[in-house]
Amino acid sequence: MVPAATRAASRGARGGKGPVGPGASLRSVQAAMEKFASPGKGNGLRSSKAVKPGELLYRAEPFAYTVSKKRLGGVCERCLRRKDRLLRCSQCKVARYCDVRCQKEAWQDHKRECKCIKSIEPNFPPDSVRLVGRIIFKLLRQSTCPSEELYSLSDLQSNFDKLSEEMKDGLGHLARTLQLYLKVEIQEASQLPPALDILQTFAKVTCNCFSISNGEMQNVGVGLYPSMSLLNNSCDPNCVIVFEGPRLHLCSIRDIEMGEELTISYIETMMPTPDRQQHLKRQYCFECDCPMCHSQSKDADMLAGDEQAWKEAKEAINKMGAPKSQEEWEQALVTCQTLLKNNAARLPDTNIYQLKVLDFAMDACINLGLLEEALFYGHRTLEPYRVYYSGFHPLRAIQMMRVAKLQCSHNLFPQALETLKEAYDIMKVTHGTEHSLVHDLMMLKEDCEAGLPLE
Repeated sequence: MVPAATRAASRGARGGKGPVGPGASLRSVQAAMEKFASPGKGNGLRSSKAVKPGELLYRAEPFAYTVSKKRLGGVCERCLRRKDRLLRCSQCKVARYCDVRCQKEAWQDHKRECKCIKSIEPNFPPDSVRLVGRIIFKLLRQSTCPSEELYSLSDLQSNFDKLSEEMKDGLGHLARTLQLYLKVEIQEASQLPPALDILQTFAKVTCNCFSISNGEMQNVGVGLYPSMSLLNNSCDPNCVIVFEGPRLHLCSIRDIEMGEELTISYIETMMPTPDRQQHLKRQYCFECDCPMCHSQSKDADMLAGDEQAWKEAKEAINKMGAPKSQEEWEQALVTCQTLLKNNAARLPDTNIYQLKVLDFAMDACINLGLLEEALFYGHRTLEPYRVYYSGFHPLRAIQMMRVAKLQCSHNLFPQALETLKEAYDIMKVTHGTEHSLVHDLMMLKEDCEAGLPLE
């Protein structure tokens, strides 16, 4: 499964600017790129013209997608927007929608799975099982999808033979789970789409699906966009993917020459080269040969400082997991404060594990309402983010926007405006001026200019 900010800022999107803008037709957008044989990588996509940063190269709805299990009940199943009060499906009691319109638009995808969900309650299938179920139901409807224009579902590579035995066993377990999940609708193999191989389909999903992220690059769903599976990986890519709801947008983040290959990062790049290589090998079955991996240019900064100290920080972060209750956030904050105090002279803020502790401490303080302390930690993250997410990178812009909100909350309006200006300069390239998050940024900017406190 592909993580969000990476195969987004991980395979990840936006409206565009320049010659190919938000109002461009799908045909004019796709005219900017073409499929080709990429040396040593199989198929790839390359630019069919010279491209400037911030140009929208592709946009598409998914072949199939689903809300992440962790987000159930919190976002609309159709548009993936977060809303405090959502309508609940009267049958399965699980799927939720913004309004009647979203529910009606989602019914074609939800109609048959609704019975499946209801039949296995109180259990709920993993994301990949629900996604494959939706793929099967779509194939049975013989429904086509524009996102297959350059590469179809049947073209997708599974890499099944290259997977470890552990991975194959895991796919076998998913296949058995799918069988139980679909039993109320599909009792026999003859009822499946012709020539469909369940194991191969799960392997394709594992290698090719995208984590769908919201404007703040938080995972809200998973989806399959076949044509975008042609994009090859680089740990220093020339394109980025972000999302507006389930719609995927591919945008350039640097100057690209005509004929140059288009690349994205499949994974989070703030990892030392050996860790990135291990992740890519396990998940996608290849070794990355991009310039960043060859030079290992940022590895020394990532692991700077006392080795024992960053190992302790790494272990502590892994143990903290994802706090939910106030008590868990309080415990996490105490752990972060202790680590930061003990490692003050042992680790620079650019050490990636020190940076993760700062990020965690910032999140904990925000959740606990300790906004002054949150701003202190958030401000310390900005320079390390500049080091690891240089150029036009959505994660840096989003971090700056978060810090700007904290600055506004303390009436530091001049500082907040400077932070927002820098964030906007990045986001107009990575997200495009029409993206809803950019609209939110502009509203925040107006509040700062008026000297208004945040609600």
